[in-house]
Amino acid sequence: MNIVVTGAGRGIGLGFVQHYLAKGANVWACYYSDKSKLDEIASSKLKTIRWDVAEELSEDFINQSDFPGSINLLINNAGVYGPNKEAGQSLDNIRADAMLDVLNINCLGPIRVVQGLKSRLVAASGKIANISSKMGSVEDNTSGGCYAYRASKACLINVSKSMAIDLAPFNVSVITLHPGWVKTDMTNQSGLIDVATSAAGMTEVIQNIDTYTPGAFVAFDGKLIPY
Repeated sequence: MNIVVTGAGRGIGLGFVQHYLAKGANVWACYYSDKSKLDEIASSKLKTIRWDVAEELSEDFINQSDFPGSINLLINNAGVYGPNKEAGQSLDNIRADAMLDVLNINCLGPIRVVQGLKSRLVAASGKIANISSKMGSVEDNTSGGCYAYRASKACLINVSKSMAIDLAPFNVSVITLHPGWVKTDMTNQSGLIDVATSAAGMTEVIQNIDTYTPGAFVAFDGKLIPY
């Protein structure tokens, strides 16, 4: 089984890498800049590729990278929170450049990745898991603020649904996932669950992807999230 994970250098992405390697899969771990934790993993089934999803793809990037000819699963995990919640993402302080930077990575990034790897996913009748957040749910928003992050994750939920529709004729399945409130650097280790619990839950949802509506928004525990 060939699996590609973006944002794999730390946190949830690293958790996915460790989980699937333990299951015997071949994993292509894409990282933005720091792969130190990936280098600590001793496995012949792990390959690392530097991929900044915020950048437009060059014509030769995919061909020159060590991606397999067929990809069974793509996990679009790369993402950022953006400016500080109070200082940079409040109604009074949010700015266009901050909004655009976060949207570029969290929403356009997965589009770029799928565009680049589409033929390989089609070759395997593969699956795509886009990692969003419950903070992208309009119905669940009861506290306001976090303008850039909320907007980017809402955008990804919508984009993911369109991907599910557009890729269905190619037998490629798409799902959108909420990882839970996880103890990572992004949450300052203040989450309710650890990375291993989140990753294990999401991989089970991915395994059962055909039981959900294409493009469904699902939490790590298998529960549907209203959008």
